Amino acid sequence: MKLNTRLRKPVLAFLFLTVLAPIVLYTDKLSTFSADEFFQESSSLLPLNPDATALNFLLPQESSTSLKEPMRVVYSENSTQSDTEKSRRTRQLNEESNGIDANFTGDNGSGDVNTIRQVTRKEAGESQPVDTKIEKSKVPDLEQAVEVSQKVIERKPANHRIEKRNQDDSRVRQLKDELIRARVFLSLSATRTNTQFNRELRIRMKDVQKVVGDATYDSQLPNNANEKLKAMEHTLSKGRRIQDDCSGDVKKLRATIESRDEQVRVLEKQTTFLTHLTAKTIPKGLHCLPLRLAADYYSLNKSRFPNQENLQDPDLFHYALFSDNVLATAVVVNSTISSSKYYKFFKLKCGVELQDACKHVFHIVTDKINYAAMRMWFLANPPGNATIEVKNVEEFTWLNASYSPVLKQLASQKVIDYYFKATSHDSNPNLIKFRNPKYLSMMNHLRFYLPEMFPKLKKVVFLDDDIVVQKDLSGLWGVDMKGKVNGAVETCGETFHRFDRYLNFSNPLIANNFDPRACGWAYGMNLFDLDQWKKQNITHNSERELWKLGTLPPGLITFYGRVFPLERSWHVLGLGYNPNVSQKEIERAAVIHYNGNLKPWLEIGIPKFRGYWSRFVDYHNPYLRECNITP
Repeated sequence: MKLNTRLRKPVLAFLFLTVLAPIVLYTDKLSTFSADEFFQESSSLLPLNPDATALNFLLPQESSTSLKEPMRVVYSENSTQSDTEKSRRTRQLNEESNGIDANFTGDNGSGDVNTIRQVTRKEAGESQPVDTKIEKSKVPDLEQAVEVSQKVIERKPANHRIEKRNQDDSRVRQLKDELIRARVFLSLSATRTNTQFNRELRIRMKDVQKVVGDATYDSQLPNNANEKLKAMEHTLSKGRRIQDDCSGDVKKLRATIESRDEQVRVLEKQTTFLTHLTAKTIPKGLHCLPLRLAADYYSLNKSRFPNQENLQDPDLFHYALFSDNVLATAVVVNSTISSSKYYKFFKLKCGVELQDACKHVFHIVTDKINYAAMRMWFLANPPGNATIEVKNVEEFTWLNASYSPVLKQLASQKVIDYYFKATSHDSNPNLIKFRNPKYLSMMNHLRFYLPEMFPKLKKVVFLDDDIVVQKDLSGLWGVDMKGKVNGAVETCGETFHRFDRYLNFSNPLIANNFDPRACGWAYGMNLFDLDQWKKQNITHNSERELWKLGTLPPGLITFYGRVFPLERSWHVLGLGYNPNVSQKEIERAAVIHYNGNLKPWLEIGIPKFRGYWSRFVDYHNPYLRECNITP
């Protein structure tokens, strides 16, 4: 007889509960496994919905092979059954289970309650619960079950905690720090002499490097990372014991440092000497240039510079320039004219309307060797409407040793030996700086005889050949010098430009007449009031023993108390020795001065300052090209 399809499943479930389940339970009672072996985790009771009216219970599966499938399962798929029928079946199941010992009630004799796992089986997408009643003494308390389930849920790590743990890099950093310490130990002499420790340390370093690899977080490290770390720490502890006595290494290191310092001092002295030696030499191109010019000059018919009537006019702008360097002199003249506010009129013929453009007069004095070359350069490259005069220093026949005690001393053998016998073994490098044969040249002392050289002039601007003019200088002739003779930029901002740096204050004549802390000033761009000079009868006829070296000391003596301080932007110094002169200060200056040994026409010149000088050199000039003079 076939059962109705709707009744088939409930009937099968009833037969299973009333007939088969007791048999299975009774058979399992005969098994040698105890309840303690079957129920091991009391926290597995998870009542997800304590208020549900129907529950399905499923015992947890054991790992033991003796228990193959879950037991004491209640299936209910007929939701139309009455509550009475459900209660009757549940009581029947409990009554049949009463005689099967406490293995299935959860009572193991110690009062412990084993767990029953709830499950909800879904059929056709809906939950079909069964209302099941269990004796209070045989299941955990409902509140206790809820508390246990909450603890179980809390034990599950949150996603953000997992992510944070995975991104921890403390162990990686520790391994890398140990590698750094190991490298330090390898560099120590005690490690290098201890072959066994050296070998062991290198092995540990390779192990740690292999473990770290490209790891960024601890989670990326292999399982043996802790083992390798402990091994490295153990090896480094050995290294610390080996390095306990470092006094020997300290002594060796101190001796090495002292030896290196001495070598540095020797090299610095040699460098200073060679730098000054280079500054005294003439580059090949600059040696070629005057030879080419002189050859062409002597092949010409004698010619004169135009506008020679301006040479004695006291109302014009007169510049005095004493040099034996043709190219440097050309740059001074070109830059002065190019920076003049009348530059655009220099190529026009002078007339009444262009008188100001024709006021610039350059008085150039050179030595006998370079006289022809200097004249030929300005004959071939006339500076616009400016007036040029080139004279030979020997033309000043009155300027001799009998006229000037200083020139007499310069001609003495003692002074000549002092300048020409300077060596790299001199103890004072500052002496090498001043031991330059150029100081023996009469041209270097012409600046002290300006009133005698230009008796009809009122004011003269003196220019060194290592300067570049960047702004119009005609404004200097309008400066009120308040009765002073020398208009100059003071340099007392630098301690080595005080009077005691240059004058011999052990001499009573110096000590009684000069302040050792008096402010020095700069040669290179100076405005001299020749009228005041002659009126105050300034002379420098003093003995050389009164000052130290160079031409600045006699200038300090000569013009002491007679210097009018010009605004600093008129004259910026240091481009020949100080690479730290600011670009802002240079660009603001009317005149920049390459004082020092690092001249811009030498290879040793400071590269970043060379451009200010070379922009006034026409490297396309035939003479420069023939002599391979390039930027």
